[in-house]
Amino acid sequence: MWEQLSSTFSFSALWSPGLMVAAIFVGVLYLLLTGPWKNSFKDSAPFPLYKKLFFLLGVFILYIGFGGPLSLMGHLLLSIHMTEMALVYLIAPPLMIIGTPAWMLRPLLNIKVVHKIVKFFTFPIISLLLFNGLFSFYHIPEIFDYLMVNYTAQDIYKVALILSAFAMWWPLVCPVPEYDTLSGVKKLGYIFADGVLLTPACALIIFASTPLYATYTDPTVWATAMGYCVPGGTTVPPELFAQFKPLGILEDQQLGGIIMKIIQEISYGSALGYIFFQWARREREKDAEELQSADFRMSEI
Repeated sequence: MWEQLSSTFSFSALWSPGLMVAAIFVGVLYLLLTGPWKNSFKDSAPFPLYKKLFFLLGVFILYIGFGGPLSLMGHLLLSIHMTEMALVYLIAPPLMIIGTPAWMLRPLLNIKVVHKIVKFFTFPIISLLLFNGLFSFYHIPEIFDYLMVNYTAQDIYKVALILSAFAMWWPLVCPVPEYDTLSGVKKLGYIFADGVLLTPACALIIFASTPLYATYTDPTVWATAMGYCVPGGTTVPPELFAQFKPLGILEDQQLGGIIMKIIQEISYGSALGYIFFQWARREREKDAEELQSADFRMSEI
């Protein structure tokens, strides 16, 4: 399929050079801010390499999902589109949040307006309902097909969805201690609620008995939707529609819902593991402090 794609679509359509340059810029700036330039931040400290890799991986996933080949392929197959959405909204945001040092975020969060906005949109109930509401609303067939052929509306919706995804993940993996207000048990409940709220959108796609989206069934609508991925002024012939259908339309749709659900489970399961690891580390530190305090009192006696 890759050979067919590369022979049909240009490098610009497949790789979105503008977004590629933006992703590289963000990655280089991040490495400078967490490396040579970190002393410009108050209370800066060495930052673990694995967290830096998390952030860079998150940026790479965002680029692949929004501008790389996965974005174009997502307009060809719903299963690829759902894979793209799962990676962009369920994998990239927590990686980037975990990979951002608290001392880098504090100057921004100390701005009064920013502080109020972050506090409001990351309040657990609001962040849960906002992200899952936007995500589910997006997959209503009429809304989905409208956004796929109206590029400005699609861009606005994507921005709202990615911001809500960061807000949704913030209470779970917040790197700034003073903003990390949920206890371990509440975080477990938060993840459970998240999974429940996301399930209807997946179930709609998996168990539908007929194809839901004209974008993947109507060659004319598909050709218009493809205009989002190709350089301005390029026309995609509707006749190409049948060339990129290795699966039946309904099978592709069902596979998309299954992929979304599987990646969701992996993502939330990984979050559970991360939360447990953080909780266990805090408990060890607390026990060590108590033991040190007890030894000090004994030495005074």
